[in-house]
Amino acid sequence: MNGLAMNDRPPHPAPNAFSDPETVARSLAPHAAVALLASIGDVALVIDKAGVIRDIAVPNAELEAQGVRDWVDQPWRDVVAMDSQPKIVEMLVDSTEPARWRQVNHMLTGGGEVPIRYLVVRTGADGSAIAIGREMRAAAALQQRLLQTQQSLERDYIKLRQAEARYRMLFDLGTEPILIVDAATRRIRESNPAALDLLGLKEGALADQPIATIVAPEDRDGFIAHLGAAGASDDLAPVAIRLAGDRGNAHVSVRLFRQGRAALLLVRIVAAAATPAVSSHAAVVGAVIEQMPDAFVLTDAALTILVANAAFVELAGVASADRVVGAPLGTWLGRPGIDLDLIVAQIREHDTVRNVATILRGENGAQEEIELSGVAAPQDDSTCYGFTIRNVGRRLRSVVTADRDVPRSVEQLTELVGRMSLKDIVRESTDLIERLCIEAALAYTSDNRASAAEILGVSRQSLYSKLHRHGLGNLVSGDN
Repeated sequence: MNGLAMNDRPPHPAPNAFSDPETVARSLAPHAAVALLASIGDVALVIDKAGVIRDIAVPNAELEAQGVRDWVDQPWRDVVAMDSQPKIVEMLVDSTEPARWRQVNHMLTGGGEVPIRYLVVRTGADGSAIAIGREMRAAAALQQRLLQTQQSLERDYIKLRQAEARYRMLFDLGTEPILIVDAATRRIRESNPAALDLLGLKEGALADQPIATIVAPEDRDGFIAHLGAAGASDDLAPVAIRLAGDRGNAHVSVRLFRQGRAALLLVRIVAAAATPAVSSHAAVVGAVIEQMPDAFVLTDAALTILVANAAFVELAGVASADRVVGAPLGTWLGRPGIDLDLIVAQIREHDTVRNVATILRGENGAQEEIELSGVAAPQDDSTCYGFTIRNVGRRLRSVVTADRDVPRSVEQLTELVGRMSLKDIVRESTDLIERLCIEAALAYTSDNRASAAEILGVSRQSLYSKLHRHGLGNLVSGDN
């Protein structure tokens, strides 16, 4: 028979390989094979069976300028960083097919360090091999930017979730009936429990319904015209309507606002005979405030406590609410003469403050780390202040314990005054200064660690140790 006999057929090709590699090899002229190997990566090494570099091709001009050709006649493991030497040994003895890419860090002649991924290909029975390398500094910088962007997105997502939770609580617990309406379609997007109670409907009954359905038929035309006028004016007076289903008379206020690119209407309804319902809701809100796990305090304009819930009484370490009502809030809250003055100034300027970190001093002298949010509200001819207080002492201690070896920012360090001893703050400051100096040295030397160690006046091993402690090591570590 012509051609190969049944027993002479080439074996089944390996995955991602040519079906007949010998034919492909014979079709390549020697100079074409050499040019192909030299152009695949940024550097190509010819390694003998003893692991010594016998020849080198450097298509990457930047690597060429950094003295890569000086590796010729040197053992391959001697031109890489100490932590990469075991990988060189593994690649030289690994005979598995297909070969896999491995990353090592090279020490260049100029003192710099550069990550390169290699693929080692055996070239003959004498143990010689060719190592094709691709320089990874650009990938490392890209990965670092990706990590920073991801962390920023996570922080923004957490802030968004917190804002959404606060909005939902205020919306659901509010005693005033409120509807959120799509300005384009005039359909109801959201309704709070107070609105459903006023209209005598069950939860979800108003979802995606036309807003006109809540108004008696004879008043609908005037109500729709009022909605249209709300898009042109922010000072529109409330309009009197009759509610559908014989639910009585009401006054409706409408205000336009935007969420992204969507125009929405905030519709507030005040029933003409709403006093019993308001009183009922007020009682429910009072019970909720008393039972809520976060502390709540209501003060007058002079910061004298008017109302305090059970959580605040427990946090202050007093026997009953009678012990705190009528007393100055500064007796328990904040560092004397500092925190409360700043908090009240912020409320007077912006009407609210959110998540202010401060301390609460208990009756027995103990101090707890807290977060405080506050709001100003009119009270007859004066002003009162409402504060929610959350105990975050355990959370802060767990974060400090988990991240003890991570330096803080300058802002975080200054916030520790009054919460930690001066000795602990100085230790945190020392870690921060050390990290900032190392980052500045690496930036100044274009990530040349040997030069960075020299200008910092420390040994290279000491610098590596500090880089590992501060989490400033190589970011591209996906290879074994």
